[in-house]
Amino acid sequence: MPATRTARANAPTSKNLKRNSRRPDACRPKTAIAGRHWDQSGMYVLKHGIKRNPQKRWALPDRIFFGHGACAILAGTFLRHPPLEGFYGERIIPDVGFSGNHIYVTNGLIAFDYHGYCARERLLEHHERSWASRNAGWHCTIAKVDFDLLDKTELNRRKMLGPDQYPHDPIPRARQFLQRRNHAEAAARALRAATRLAADYRPAVSDPT
Repeated sequence: MPATRTARANAPTSKNLKRNSRRPDACRPKTAIAGRHWDQSGMYVLKHGIKRNPQKRWALPDRIFFGHGACAILAGTFLRHPPLEGFYGERIIPDVGFSGNHIYVTNGLIAFDYHGYCARERLLEHHERSWASRNAGWHCTIAKVDFDLLDKTELNRRKMLGPDQYPHDPIPRARQFLQRRNHAEAAARALRAATRLAADYRPAVSDPT
């Protein structure tokens, strides 16, 4: 069953976020890259009109291309040619009337998307924080993907482009993007960060003695 995600009372404090930002976590906000295309949470903000221009959209750097509209292609390619086992697709579905749809792959503890590998919870917090900071009342549902992420009909049904609706085939581009990474090393690093993150926010247990 899809899980509704809202701001939580036990969300990390600013102190914890500052400490965690020093960790080797690919999904931490890239605030060091200051510029007009990045919001305060570190998420890239696409220039108006680019998504409607197929050629300009295709010309975007890989990370931005797969983070703004082609996330399903990247996740689908990962699952079709899995560099690591045990991953499945998940989708962030904003409430009606809001933007912010996103698809990534996860094993339940760590996740992979255009950022690379990171703690799943960190990815969700970063995504939620960015969209909520620019859209009052933004909430979303997290659902496991139960359709083929490279099938045009299934993607169009959910208002996403299929592979043959780009100027060129995006699947080889996604494979090259994936091949540039050391998946085992990056996943292990993300797992260590996820383990520390879980320990940081684990409720204290009183000593029964």
